[in-house]
Amino acid sequence: MQGTLRGWMGLRTEDIRKLWRMLPIFYFSGIAESLNYTAFMALFNQRFGVQYLPYIYIFEAAIMPLEGWLLAKLASRLPKARMMTTLYLIMIGLLAVNGAVLLGFKAGGVDFRFYYPILFISSNFVIRQLTLLLWSTAFDLCPTQQAKRLMPTFIASTTTGGITAGLLASLLGRWLGTEAVYALAPVLMVAGFLFFRKAIARYLVPLTLKEEGRLQAGASSASELEESSGYYLKNILQSPFLLCAVALMTLMPAIYFMMEYQYFTAAEARFPREGDLTSFYGLITAIQFSVCLLLQTVSTRLMNWLGASNILLGIGIIFLGGFTLTALFMNESMGLPVVSGSYAMFYILLYYIAEPCYQLFFKMMPMSKRDGYRYFAQGVAASGGILIGSLLSLLHSSGLVALSPLAWVGVVVGGVLVIVAWFGRHLYIKELVKSVQGLHADLSEVASSFIGGMRSSKALSGMLGYLKHPNDYVRELALEVIGQAKDSAFLPHLISMIAEESSRIRIAVLRAMNLQGATIQDLVQVASFLEDEDPDVRAECVKLISRAAHLKSQSHFFIRVKLLDNHPKVVHEVVKALHALESEESYQACDEAIIKMLDSGGEWAVYGCHTVADLKLTQYAAWVLSLLDEQRPAVKVAAAHCIGKLQYIEALPQLLEIVPMADQELKRVILGALVDMGDKALPGLFANMQQENPYRWNVVVTALAELLDEGRLRTVLIDGCVERLQASSKERALPGALRALGLDALADLAKERCQELHEALIGGAWAVMAKLVDERIVQTLREAIQDESEEIRENGLEVLAEGLGDRRLAYALLDQLKQGTSAGGETTQEPHLLVQEAEGWSDSWLREIAMHARSERERGDMREDRKFLTMLDKVIFLKQVSLFADLSVDELGLIAGIATEEIHEDLTYLVRRGEPNSAMYLIIEGHVELSNATGQGETATIGVLGPKQAVGETTALDGSPSAVTAQVIFDEVRVLTLQGESLSRLVRLYPEIGIGLLHASSARVRLLENMLLTMS
Repeated sequence: MQGTLRGWMGLRTEDIRKLWRMLPIFYFSGIAESLNYTAFMALFNQRFGVQYLPYIYIFEAAIMPLEGWLLAKLASRLPKARMMTTLYLIMIGLLAVNGAVLLGFKAGGVDFRFYYPILFISSNFVIRQLTLLLWSTAFDLCPTQQAKRLMPTFIASTTTGGITAGLLASLLGRWLGTEAVYALAPVLMVAGFLFFRKAIARYLVPLTLKEEGRLQAGASSASELEESSGYYLKNILQSPFLLCAVALMTLMPAIYFMMEYQYFTAAEARFPREGDLTSFYGLITAIQFSVCLLLQTVSTRLMNWLGASNILLGIGIIFLGGFTLTALFMNESMGLPVVSGSYAMFYILLYYIAEPCYQLFFKMMPMSKRDGYRYFAQGVAASGGILIGSLLSLLHSSGLVALSPLAWVGVVVGGVLVIVAWFGRHLYIKELVKSVQGLHADLSEVASSFIGGMRSSKALSGMLGYLKHPNDYVRELALEVIGQAKDSAFLPHLISMIAEESSRIRIAVLRAMNLQGATIQDLVQVASFLEDEDPDVRAECVKLISRAAHLKSQSHFFIRVKLLDNHPKVVHEVVKALHALESEESYQACDEAIIKMLDSGGEWAVYGCHTVADLKLTQYAAWVLSLLDEQRPAVKVAAAHCIGKLQYIEALPQLLEIVPMADQELKRVILGALVDMGDKALPGLFANMQQENPYRWNVVVTALAELLDEGRLRTVLIDGCVERLQASSKERALPGALRALGLDALADLAKERCQELHEALIGGAWAVMAKLVDERIVQTLREAIQDESEEIRENGLEVLAEGLGDRRLAYALLDQLKQGTSAGGETTQEPHLLVQEAEGWSDSWLREIAMHARSERERGDMREDRKFLTMLDKVIFLKQVSLFADLSVDELGLIAGIATEEIHEDLTYLVRRGEPNSAMYLIIEGHVELSNATGQGETATIGVLGPKQAVGETTALDGSPSAVTAQVIFDEVRVLTLQGESLSRLVRLYPEIGIGLLHASSARVRLLENMLLTMS
């Protein structure tokens, strides 16, 4: 049952764990909030007078800025976790004090009329802040994607709490009185706080280890926000779109508060007894939240279908209709049911539907100013909405108009709201186009969310006007929004864009097309894209035509011809399309195409692997496995990915075998492949749990952590992880042994390699820990433990020492981390014997270092006779080059693998000024002169480079012309040569290399500047 529920809701193991801790918070707080609201409203309306409600709201609107300022001050002085618990305790205290006063009034038979405005203000503060605290807790404790998955469940828990509160209020109000209803609220808040405190300690405290620095940054940001309030006001006043957004955000709460006044006034007139009134409020609350719970089941689907713009327009129409019904029936017998139903619906629509829609208005704002616009607009709208609603309600409370005429005023305001919502849809499109440059990737999704999927939408049809816009970004966005509508009515407009010059636009045109209902003539026109010069366009056209199921034979005819295309991406899409069309007569030709791709190597083999993976063609699994021996890294990566998708378990040993020498990308893909194999891989992974090599062990336990549920993870995996972490190892003693033998360079390299192996071991343990706690928490904790500040490091270790996730694993990990900060392992074993033993260790680099150390001792003084460098010699040399000083031994090995040793004679030009250069030279021995031409046509020396310096690093990556000339001087020079194409891939995988090149380029620029200053 639980598994079925998890599958239906799309929940994961970490979601279930977090739900058990957080759902009680939302449930108990939902009950407390509704009990509080029901009770204090009944008490205020009965004992002070509902006619004074507008005055209280006006007073609240006036003090809300002060309230926000005080809370901001509190937040600036306290860490986030403490701020949240302090605010929760303040709210419990306010409710407890009020409850005690009310029970004291009842027990003593006394009353103090002017206490109830204080009760109203303090209780309404709890309503506002508790709602904000609950949603901020959900987003702070959950990563963004997890929050999206869990938010419906949190809302359902809160609404269930509201239903429970309604039933409790209905019963308790009638039998025990309204005071008992109110006094129950702080009791339930305390119950929620027990879970709240544990959730904060478990999920938020580890994320706020650097809170002090953030507090200072927050204070700076707050001062900037204060100074720039005039900036936001000015820009809002100048923007019709933002004015429309603020108007919507103001009018909706204004109408709600007017309806709330109608509801409370009508209910008080019908139920003069306080207990009956409280019971009625409770009944309406229960019905209200029951409807809300039902609405949540379809709200997401409704939002995707209608879009936020139509949702807001629909809410405006419902508000207008609700007030129209209220105005018509207020003086009739159906008046109270109509006004109660309208109030309940207004509440749900405003707080649970409209609020999320508002956020889309600010998605077009620049990221750096988005929050400023949002907070400023929400502050203005909240105060403005309360003031407008309260001032209009004063017309009745002051005796100027009756309730029914006041309802007609609400009808007028509702009409204004509908007009504003209607124009807002069109202003949104214009603002979208203005904001498109630089934000296209985000805005296309936001546009569809706001406009929705209604094919008849006038706003969507308005996008056609932008298909001729001179800006390619605007046209691409319009095409993407049109494509998301999946409306074949746009096909003629899109076919007319076949001749577009930009290949990006042609691809966007194809993606926007819907061939459902297309004629043969339409298909022929679309098929002209199959001869496009750009292979990406041809591939996109193949995908589109394959979806024309009603013209299957014609589609098959056009697509099959492209099996002979000269680009592998097109052939890849053709094979997939023919299989999607179930063209069995073409399967043999498809097999021949796949064999050709796999056999051709290089890019063809990469797409061949993708084809086999996408179509799950298990008959090619053995062939794909053989591609793991390819020299080109991209082919290895594609083959490993394909093996995982095919769930080819026989490849598991070979995948693990290549892990230690794999680069980052290949390691990541191998891990993904093991996870893709699913439960089939479990026996093989368990069999490799005792891997001596830390890199293989890391991949094995990380894959197991992904595949096992939490129960099996705790019972099966934890013990193995703890044993592996606690196992003694002699690796850390090797650097000391090498240093004792006088091999300092090898000792430094061995020390770094031991640290990398240690980190790989710890990384596997962290991966398991992340599945027991939360990936964000583990990431933050790892960063804190490596922080420069000793205090932050100690705080991180302290969190771990409290038994985070699993106490046994946390303690074992803590011991390893403390070892990592120590000087290193020591041994009483004689250095020569330890080095000899290291030649049989599991790590290839430590074995290589040990064998190199032995050969060094055996060669003695004959070392100078050796001319060319071994692989390890290259690694040792690269470690001493400033460009690569911060790289790991594995990364240095990858560079050494693409580096070729060359000798150039005296006066040889390595690089000439103005000529393209695609290689970087690292000087091993010798000197190179850098020179440049002066303004008088003479040659001036910039400088002379020696060993461990680089030449050509500024142009190697892009093959651009060199700005300087580099010539060998003072006899021959020995260099390591790195070709730009191979170096570019390493820079993509290891940004540290790129940073080193950037530093080298900066140093070269400073040399040129100094030369120019000297010449001047």
